[in-house]
Amino acid sequence: MRALTWQGRRDVRVETVPDPVVQDPTDIIVRITSTGICGSDLHLYEVLGPYLEPGDILGHEAMGIVEETGAEVTAVTRGDRVVIPFNVSCGSCFMCDQGLQSQCETTQVREYGSGAALFGYTKLYGQVPGGQAELLRVPFGNTLPVKVPDGPPDDRFVFLSDVLPTAWQAVEYADVPPGGSLTVLGLGPIGDMAARIALHRGAGQVIGVDLVSDRLHRASARGVHTMDLREYGKHLGDSIRGLTDGRGTDAVIDAVGMEAHGAPVAKAGQWAVGMLPDAAARVLMERAGIDRLSALYTAIDAVRRGGTVSVSGVYGGAADPMPLLRMFDKQMQLRMGQANVWNWVPKILPLLVDEDPLGVDDFATHHLPLDEGPKAYETFRNKADGMVKTLLRP
Repeated sequence: MRALTWQGRRDVRVETVPDPVVQDPTDIIVRITSTGICGSDLHLYEVLGPYLEPGDILGHEAMGIVEETGAEVTAVTRGDRVVIPFNVSCGSCFMCDQGLQSQCETTQVREYGSGAALFGYTKLYGQVPGGQAELLRVPFGNTLPVKVPDGPPDDRFVFLSDVLPTAWQAVEYADVPPGGSLTVLGLGPIGDMAARIALHRGAGQVIGVDLVSDRLHRASARGVHTMDLREYGKHLGDSIRGLTDGRGTDAVIDAVGMEAHGAPVAKAGQWAVGMLPDAAARVLMERAGIDRLSALYTAIDAVRRGGTVSVSGVYGGAADPMPLLRMFDKQMQLRMGQANVWNWVPKILPLLVDEDPLGVDDFATHHLPLDEGPKAYETFRNKADGMVKTLLRP
């Protein structure tokens, strides 16, 4: 089969690799019809190379048609249309029973002290082959796939794999009161969708911050009050307070993560670590790694006293300095973590069946064949060509 593989920093290629096969009686093989490029895939493209090996298959946002099933699979059959959550979760352990599929005890990567394995996402999360490929082996075929109806195009359902549950959890964790206010930092796929979900769920004021004009215009068209970081810069917090009676918003979602703008020293450190041999780089990242924290610091500044900061952007530093004095003084709450996909599916799926209140049908800005995946990664990294969300068609 053809698959998009990691070969080095900023080097991904489509190659011919062996087809996946059923290894366990509860496995299924899915022929992929749509697979997304996620903002967190750019962390693999840029920063997390020490935890990858050349040839690793990327991608954790996939859906398709069941091609083959193991002997013990009864929940789906060949020909069924399914979405694959990015968490590799068993659905039956203690953590899964708590709705914490991202902490599944069956697939936790204990070698690195990590939570549940993820499709297409480094040794830290199990080095499981990903979904930017023609075929995908999916374990736990009775509990992991989300069966969806035939008829609507893939765009209606594919975002159940990651974007929708990640954004939904971000809003849930933000705990915006009815009619309350929310700031979303970063209007990439997750931030954009989180703003839509917050408005759908009754937020009275949603402020979206970014520095890419296309993203700002896109969010503004959905009723978000947008602020261009290039214009407000270091005065962003004061400007947000100016819109909220001097307090700041009830909640802030950091949908940016480790590669925030405005942190040149940390950026240089990340780049230098990426140039080290893998073994040395891993030791440094695990013991002294730091992130670019500009977005998180902004969130802490912009949230009102007693408010909540919800972090959906991925961070990977082991020694990040945090302003605990200010956080404690503001009596703020902080929630974060990988999305627990199946925990939110029952609430989201009904929004996808008839109407389209969240605008998923036209959420993707680009639809490209798999062979154009390497160019799409480069375009996405450069925030060029109006690219916000790309779906690849294997």
